[in-house]
Amino acid sequence: MTYFETLHTALINKTAKIGVIGMGYVGLPLLARAGRVGYHVIGFDISAERNAMINDGVSYIGDVPSSDLAALRADQRIEATADFTHLSACDVVVICMPTPLNAARDPDMSYIEAATAEIAQRLRPGQLVILESTTYPGTTVEVLQPAFDARGLAIGAEYFLAFSPERIDPGSANFQVHNIPKVVGGVTPACTELTSAFYTQIVNAVTTVSSPAAAEMTKLFENIFRNVNIALVNELTMICDRMGLNVWEVIDAAATKPFGFMRFTPGPGLGGHCIPLDPFYLAWKARQYDISARFIELAGEINMMMPRFVRERVIQALNSQQRSVNGSQIVLLGVAYKKDIDDYRESPVFKVMELLQEDGATVLCCDPHLTSFFDHHNHEFQTVPLTDELLGSANCVVIITDHSAFDYEQIVAQAAVVVDTRNATRNVTASREKIRLL
Repeated sequence: MTYFETLHTALINKTAKIGVIGMGYVGLPLLARAGRVGYHVIGFDISAERNAMINDGVSYIGDVPSSDLAALRADQRIEATADFTHLSACDVVVICMPTPLNAARDPDMSYIEAATAEIAQRLRPGQLVILESTTYPGTTVEVLQPAFDARGLAIGAEYFLAFSPERIDPGSANFQVHNIPKVVGGVTPACTELTSAFYTQIVNAVTTVSSPAAAEMTKLFENIFRNVNIALVNELTMICDRMGLNVWEVIDAAATKPFGFMRFTPGPGLGGHCIPLDPFYLAWKARQYDISARFIELAGEINMMMPRFVRERVIQALNSQQRSVNGSQIVLLGVAYKKDIDDYRESPVFKVMELLQEDGATVLCCDPHLTSFFDHHNHEFQTVPLTDELLGSANCVVIITDHSAFDYEQIVAQAAVVVDTRNATRNVTASREKIRLL
């Protein structure tokens, strides 16, 4: 049998061993799902703490229950290690590493390059390598393939390589690994077919495209679409504010149109590891083709203005109380970038907090999902419990993240004034004169 035939059979029979590099918000759910459908899966992470928790059957990510990990460990379906020599035993290796931006807002490929180097040292005939990390079009062929080709193996015959973008939606009750369709683009048709065979066992639907670059562009397209439309509604929010219009009322009315309109809502700024960062990957790549990605860059500028707009709303709210920002105590509700999760990567709370502190305010943060967090300068902050006493002592309360655990009736009743950036208080019936919407 050829390497293709042997691996294809093992994928269908679930006798293939799977390796997942990176046990974060993407890698851990994939490890759990692959184990649940019957594969033996090895998770690779440089964090000894993460590996120990996985091996103890304890989850550190809300989307993966500890009970699931404990059951998979009991069945000997999963394990975690920092020893990359075990990569040689894996038939499939999936890279789920972060792809941040550097200080110049250019792609930082160091995590992908490090994972690629570990795999290349141990690459053997019959292995399939899949990159899931969000990146610019061309990464799979330009960064991974040369490192693997240097081993002297023929791609598409002796080893296989593809890109399939992660589409994890942290905290979602409706969309998890199994019911989010996967897009697959292999370097050769054989690479695409094997990757599709793997993900067909994992998820409900797989769509194939002609190349890794097409799959890489697909992920960027998805997130840039959201980025640009969020920027549009954020800009309209500022216009509505100047005109004395309630943007939430306008959005609700526009959303009654059954065609030609898609609902997007404003907020205090973008957060998470995808939407704020991914557009810059394409803008960076576009410059190599002498193209200025004007929509992308303009959307980024508008979205980065929103924390300053929140600051203006706080100033207005305090003015209504005949107070200044300087010397005021301001409570920010929510550190995570979206509701009901503990992920605070790129959260707009950092810029809002920084601006208010520069104005002389004392800023406290509450988040039921976090006891502490680190800002962009790696300074640690502690969150505080949300109590009537805290609300009553605050000169202004700002809703940054609309967590379900917050009691908005209580918040409005106890606070002097509330700046609501998420329309979380829309169902609050009393004391609406205290509320300042974004």
